[in-house]
Amino acid sequence: MELSRRTFTALAGTAALGLALAGSGAATGTNGTRAVPTGPPPAPPRADGRRHEVGFDRYSLLVDGRRLVLWSGEMHPFRLPSPSLWRDVLQKLRAHGHNAVSVPVPWNLHSPAPGEHDFTGVRDLDLFLTTAAEERLYVVLRPGPYLGTADLDAGGFPGWLTVAEGAATAADPAYLEHVDAWLSAVDAIAVRHLFTGGGGTVLLYQIEDRYEGRDGSGPADAGAGAYMSHLCGKVRADGIDVPLFHNDGGADGLWAPGTFPAGTGKRGGNWLYGFESSPVPGEVPADLGHFGRRGTGAGASARTPGFVAGAAVGASDPWGGVTSGGKGYIEVRGRWDPAYERSSLLTSLANGITLHNTRVAAGGISWGWLASPHVYTSYDYGAPIDHARRPTAKLAPLQQLGHLLRTVPDLARLEPAPAVRPEDDRLTVYHLANPDTDAQVYVLRNDSADEVRSALPGTGVDVPVTVGARDAKLIAAGLRLGRRRLAFTTAQPLFGMRAGRHDIAAFVGRAGETAQIALDCEVQPLTNRLDPEPAWSYDRGRLNVVTPLGAGGLSRVLVEGGDSDTPMLLLFADDATAQRLWPYETPSGPLLVYGPPLLRSATLRGSTVHLTGDNTGGTGLEVWAPRGITTVTWNGQPVRTTVSRSGALVREGLMPGTPAPSLPALTGWRRRAENPESAPDFDDARWTAADRTASPSTTPVPEGQPVLFADDYGFHYGDVWYRGHFEDARDTTSVSLSYSTGTQGLLMAWLNGKPLGTHRMPVPDEDTADRGTWTATATFRVPGKLRERGEHVLSVLVRRMQQEGDTTGTAGPAGAREPAAGRSTRRAARGLTGVAFEGASPEVSWRIQGAGAPDRVRGALNNGGLYGEREGWHLPGYGDDRDRSAWKAVDRPREDRRRQGVTWYRTEFRLDVAPDVDASVGLVLEDDPERAYRVQIFLNGWNMGQYINDVGPQHTFMLPNGILRTRGSNTLALAVLSDGTTPSGPDQVRLTLMGAARGGVPVEAVESPGR
Repeated sequence: MELSRRTFTALAGTAALGLALAGSGAATGTNGTRAVPTGPPPAPPRADGRRHEVGFDRYSLLVDGRRLVLWSGEMHPFRLPSPSLWRDVLQKLRAHGHNAVSVPVPWNLHSPAPGEHDFTGVRDLDLFLTTAAEERLYVVLRPGPYLGTADLDAGGFPGWLTVAEGAATAADPAYLEHVDAWLSAVDAIAVRHLFTGGGGTVLLYQIEDRYEGRDGSGPADAGAGAYMSHLCGKVRADGIDVPLFHNDGGADGLWAPGTFPAGTGKRGGNWLYGFESSPVPGEVPADLGHFGRRGTGAGASARTPGFVAGAAVGASDPWGGVTSGGKGYIEVRGRWDPAYERSSLLTSLANGITLHNTRVAAGGISWGWLASPHVYTSYDYGAPIDHARRPTAKLAPLQQLGHLLRTVPDLARLEPAPAVRPEDDRLTVYHLANPDTDAQVYVLRNDSADEVRSALPGTGVDVPVTVGARDAKLIAAGLRLGRRRLAFTTAQPLFGMRAGRHDIAAFVGRAGETAQIALDCEVQPLTNRLDPEPAWSYDRGRLNVVTPLGAGGLSRVLVEGGDSDTPMLLLFADDATAQRLWPYETPSGPLLVYGPPLLRSATLRGSTVHLTGDNTGGTGLEVWAPRGITTVTWNGQPVRTTVSRSGALVREGLMPGTPAPSLPALTGWRRRAENPESAPDFDDARWTAADRTASPSTTPVPEGQPVLFADDYGFHYGDVWYRGHFEDARDTTSVSLSYSTGTQGLLMAWLNGKPLGTHRMPVPDEDTADRGTWTATATFRVPGKLRERGEHVLSVLVRRMQQEGDTTGTAGPAGAREPAAGRSTRRAARGLTGVAFEGASPEVSWRIQGAGAPDRVRGALNNGGLYGEREGWHLPGYGDDRDRSAWKAVDRPREDRRRQGVTWYRTEFRLDVAPDVDASVGLVLEDDPERAYRVQIFLNGWNMGQYINDVGPQHTFMLPNGILRTRGSNTLALAVLSDGTTPSGPDQVRLTLMGAARGGVPVEAVESPGR
């Protein structure tokens, strides 16, 4: 529809902001040397068997002589213990604009004992790197040796290392020997997957994590510098030739190039400076580059590109939910929302950051005893992809910026340009320019609590631009829109591409906003609106287009003729609509798909494009394909299409819906009481004698007492039992048990089988949420009838919880202190630390028992030391249905009596989910929060986490497909640990459907050996 100039101006005003989605030309460096020109980025990576050059200048990474803006999202494969599902998450990251994935490799997951390194099954690093290459994603590898930012038990250090003889600090030769063995094991796999060698797509390699130097004294300490140099030399000697970097938690220039010897020759100069950017919601993002303080952020390394190695897009939540206000990760996701992401990420981009890694992009679960003390079971993190593998609205900014940076090469080389003062000073405006193409980029940030609409004097934009409350927007000028030039826009460009005979340019904004663009056209083109919402006018060499966003889905405008013979398709979308637009690169050229909630792959064979992806129903399918493509298949099925006016192949009718799988009720429960260890006649002869007199732990050993610390006797994870034998309790009035645990640890005690009581560590608050080690002394009165002559047995169960990392770090989300500082292997004790009797001083002979030997599939982090775990009650095939004398049939996993100790419940259930449906299933536990108990959840033998009824905030536990048999039988076991003050066991236990879509990836069963 053509409008008069007056009518159009009433709708949209006038403006003169140039914009383009392509650029090229020569570049000259600041010293007069020729720089890499602005141009198309390298093709998506793959394991092609060819050598590749990876370098950088002060603007960006350089891959085979082309500029690359790295847009990476971090995932933790170990928090998704179903290897076939790794592909699902990687495909979702790639589809949503990422060109790289960052992956930590935890030492403790792979090393059950000194010198042992296991990379099989769910620990298969080779498989993950192969899958990432198949999905054409670069990999940022993070093997530590310390990984404080991954929220792991002991910062990723294996339990045995915390008490290893001789190993203590980063300068200790014994520690370095263990580190070298670990890195050798990782590097032997990684070197086969280096992008430089063509064997894979490993592009960058991180050394250490938030290391501040020996004893926190910084890189001026020669010992700290020697440690970092040793690590660099080690991985280089192992053949790792890609750029190395470190993650500086304070962005203060620690370990920037030149601050320590990173190597010699060409390899020595291949060192990047990476740092953290984790503003708290509501806090103004810091300028860590062009517009920041010299010596901080990217300003600390003028000759390397800006690199945010950890950009927060969520936060971990501690027990009790301090970060979330007790509401769990749904609240975290609400606070770290899309506006927060745009504000922080665009601020980084404006500051010259061209290497971005968002942490964490895909949530997961901290199964077993994997997590740090600061994290409960779910590691959803409020991430863009949640712990059920569901894409959320938080992916919108990442997807939009990823596609923009991929298709706008001008953004790979930007320098500060003259300042712009907005009419409304509540807006902050960053002005940058590309020295090759003279493209102008403006990042507008609104730090106020109100939406701001402001003109931008001096930019040629005489139409006000709207920026939402605490939000940001990118607009630009002087770019090419395919074969045409864009004069202005008030919506952020989304991508630009060529599909078939069309140039396609897409723009995105918030729902309810009005997008306004203008094309410079000396000759009036033929303009067709293909949807009702857009309006257009042509006046004095300019084609003006205006359309509301979000009113009717995707809005299309087709521009033909005029200054170019190539038709141009203009697309306008709000955030939700843009998450159904899927650019995809094929060997024959790009294509674009619109409609389904996910496009996984596109393969061209002959005249047919074969598409795979997910569908939840009720959507259409529209495909702009390379020339010669006339037919479409979707997930292997032919699709009847017609050709639209825009040149797309359009499905006739809507895609079929996805039926919600039915989930069974959990019935047929069987119950068995545990803790025979509390009985005086229990045989503990095979237990380990706790008779050591000295310990390497940082916790002092009480004078005259034996070492009772669990780690000293090889019990590093889960619950630990103690049995103390002594004679004559006639004068004993009380016993005091000192113990040390992670967050939410507890202790239970029995004397001669009679409960003495339970002591629990307090729920953390804002002041203590960062505390990694909790200590207390529990004093119990000895009943008069037990004060007798003869043999006595004091039985103690300690739930040790997880081990802390290095604890003198920098402030993180919600003010929590993140692990960092001086690198020491030594940790505070876990378990009993001392025992004292009031009224008597008996000689006590102690024995200790924790988890048994780990099985080959689940590893050391799965099991603890409960009797049922040691006897296999959590395993499938245990046979409790046949042992009816011990296992009593009950209607639910709950009992009304008060009993101190452990009670086990088991049941089986069967699922029959359709083979073409990807269903995410969770387990929900709910009860009166006044009841004091906790539950260990085992699915097919896998420890899926811990529920604490009166602490929370987690009530839903993910059951990953592969471990969960979605077409078959499953064994669910619950170990209920009660303090005896209230009835125990959840009131409701049920399965819940977290999401379902037709599509997904083939899922292979994860081995779950049983009895």
